[in-house]
Amino acid sequence: MHRLTEFRYPQPYGQVNACVFPMSSTMPGHVQNVVGEYLARLEAFEPGPFPVLSVYLNTQPDEHGRAAEAAPYLHREFKALARTWAAGSPEQHSFERDAERIIAWVTDSIDPATHGVAIFSCWGAEEFFEAIQLTTPVGDNNISVGNQPHLYHLARLDEHFPRYAAVLTDANTARIFVFGLGQTAEEEDLKGKKVHRVKVGGWSQARYQRRVGNAHHQHAKEVIERLVQVVREEGIRHIVLAGDQMAIPRLQAEIPPDMIPMVKVLKLDIHTSEQDVLTATLAALQEDETKGENDKVAQLFQQYRAHRLAVLGPDETLQALANGQVDELLLSGALEEVARGMPELGEAGPVSLSDQLTAKARQTGATVTFIENPQLLESVGGVGGLLRWRIAALADVDRSVRAVIAVNHRRGV
Repeated sequence: MHRLTEFRYPQPYGQVNACVFPMSSTMPGHVQNVVGEYLARLEAFEPGPFPVLSVYLNTQPDEHGRAAEAAPYLHREFKALARTWAAGSPEQHSFERDAERIIAWVTDSIDPATHGVAIFSCWGAEEFFEAIQLTTPVGDNNISVGNQPHLYHLARLDEHFPRYAAVLTDANTARIFVFGLGQTAEEEDLKGKKVHRVKVGGWSQARYQRRVGNAHHQHAKEVIERLVQVVREEGIRHIVLAGDQMAIPRLQAEIPPDMIPMVKVLKLDIHTSEQDVLTATLAALQEDETKGENDKVAQLFQQYRAHRLAVLGPDETLQALANGQVDELLLSGALEEVARGMPELGEAGPVSLSDQLTAKARQTGATVTFIENPQLLESVGGVGGLLRWRIAALADVDRSVRAVIAVNHRRGV
């Protein structure tokens, strides 16, 4: 089989600028899993006594093609915040240095194609500074100050624009895309050898059909082999198959059983433009996500009522996360960000509820699912968790242990 392979990496996609400040991290030019890697690094930040500034800016152009200037907004907000520390204190000095370099970076470094920016800075923590430019809007401008990076918005963005693979195919050609954050990360073209009917030797119709069928089967096999490799390497959880109605079943027959639940099928022409493939596939995935919200919340409530394999509300969910019980965290997309102190941080300062939940979930390997319809979780404070094991199970074990100890004590053991 003749095979042509080409990868393309358009910029900027989740582009992270190289920061010139000490202790600043520079993401590699390759865009693979950029937000996931970024979140992991930010979660490793150790809270301390100095303020951490988390700045989200919407740099999306308006109807006239112009983006609002961020500097005036930053000057105004930073001036108001600076009054909240004692004059001349180390905390105020750290804050002022952060404000200066954030404004300088925003003024000089934002790419015109960028639609959203996230910046995290703490001068007092060895001049910590991280900045990421995205082609996806981040919502309204927002500045948060705490003792650790505010990651709720970045985590929500990562889920709403998932990294996924799409295959557009016909009998002899396939285009494999990897999309993430609403942008093309990679594209690969696979072309199989076409089978032409010839008169030399007088092929029978049956022999010709067998040859064609074998070629189509081999093409499907090679496409899926490459797709599986991409999915494994990229950590992809969603696959969209689109294209010729005769070719799709052949691809489905080759997909490994563990990947079948990831697959969604669409009808698209093999010549559909890259942008139209992205638009159609992302819309289909987000539609499925919205439809699944009701089922997911219904499962949460059912588990809570029937087997207690769920927790509801901020306090119970935080406790279950601390115990490592939560398998999947359900978080309202409209969760009110209330400042709360985490006991394990002691005097480190207040941490927003959303950041507590998001950070704890990722630290304990729990899946974070954002529920965009705020009404679904409104009655339970906007949060709940599906559990790996029951709290009651621990109580049963504890009672059993106490009973054994009591028996042994009576026996003088």
